[in-house]
Amino acid sequence: MVRAKLEGIFAEEGITVLDNPTSRNLYDKTRVGELKSGKFKYSLQEALYLLESNKLKVFSGKKELSAEEFIKKSRRIDKKFWIRYAVFKDLRSRGYIVKTALKFGADFRVYDKGIKPGEDHAKWIVFPVHESNTLTWHDFSAKNRVSHSTRKNLLMAIVDNEDDVTYYEIAWKKP
Repeated sequence: MVRAKLEGIFAEEGITVLDNPTSRNLYDKTRVGELKSGKFKYSLQEALYLLESNKLKVFSGKKELSAEEFIKKSRRIDKKFWIRYAVFKDLRSRGYIVKTALKFGADFRVYDKGIKPGEDHAKWIVFPVHESNTLTWHDFSAKNRVSHSTRKNLLMAIVDNEDDVTYYEIAWKKP
């Protein structure tokens, strides 16, 4: 049985796919993407995940992009694209639903297993960081304030040179 692939258009803010039975079915099963104005919008990370899963073709104009071309184009738009993607892919492979969290001031929001967006709130906000980067106390404090104000747990995702991810959950404790 040959499954129809989604066809998306590359834009700087993400990939756009028409709402149709295939895209709707994929959303119902995976919660990847977001339906807006009759079209599914995918973040760059979601689109690469679908591209690698052989569920999506991405076009820039009339040219179909290979995964390598897509990555190159995405890295020009977002300097942290690959670090974010390593975390996105790792969390998805562990069975979590991962959504962007720009409106919260974070990279991602992550739903506990078995919870879908709209059923309950995300449990974590996630900040991906490469192991070679440094984080100032000011940056660390700001991330804590964001998690506290959004009533979500803070998850720091540290990506090493092999793209393995280690997670640290940061919590407020009252003595």
